[in-house]
Amino acid sequence: MKQVTQEKLVNLPHVLIVDDDDRIRELVSRYLHENGFIVSTAADAQQAGAILQRLEFDVLIVDIMMPGQSGLEFTKELRVRSDIPVLLLTALGETDDRIAGLEMGADDYLSKPFEPKELVLRLQAILRRRPRIQEAPDSFKVGRWTYDPDHNELCDEDETVRLTNVEDKLLCALAGRTGVAVSREELADMCGMEAGERTIDVQVTRLRRKIEQDPKAPRCLQTVRGKGYLLRIEEL
Repeated sequence: MKQVTQEKLVNLPHVLIVDDDDRIRELVSRYLHENGFIVSTAADAQQAGAILQRLEFDVLIVDIMMPGQSGLEFTKELRVRSDIPVLLLTALGETDDRIAGLEMGADDYLSKPFEPKELVLRLQAILRRRPRIQEAPDSFKVGRWTYDPDHNELCDEDETVRLTNVEDKLLCALAGRTGVAVSREELADMCGMEAGERTIDVQVTRLRRKIEQDPKAPRCLQTVRGKGYLLRIEEL
């Protein structure tokens, strides 16, 4: 067995698997270990919450159907305090169920049964997307908010709003092309998301809720019919 140096170990991505199925946890854990991940596991959302208080992770794998708090509920609660990427595992095949996961703040999803190699590829894609994309200004104003690139936050004099990893990438992608309509397909490519129209629309809707005074009548993040989305910012 090859010896792993402490330096290499520190640089390996750390993943937390949250699934009540012992067999799946064991199989996925073993496969990820063999493919260059440090792996921790939790049998339910409560146990995962306790682990997250003690350890830091690069990405979470969360099963939707769990006893007690579901994976969707866990992801929604997590998004209030953290932008750790989340990949949801689901046996549900309906589009609405997958959209619900994205609306809760998940970065990706994978339906059971799945090929372990596909899981690794999806995790690697999520981790590649973590660095900030595009040449957006280091700091800028969008509406009443000032963007803080060091903390993925929007701030004004009285309030701070945290952005998820996906929301941050989307905002920076649009800020890098301020005043220009960007198509859904181009946004998906820039942000490393699936190009489905509904996927992009869901993320734009979530971002609008955070930056717009009235999300139903947006002034900063606007829809340009037939072309895509346009963001207006003020550089600092």
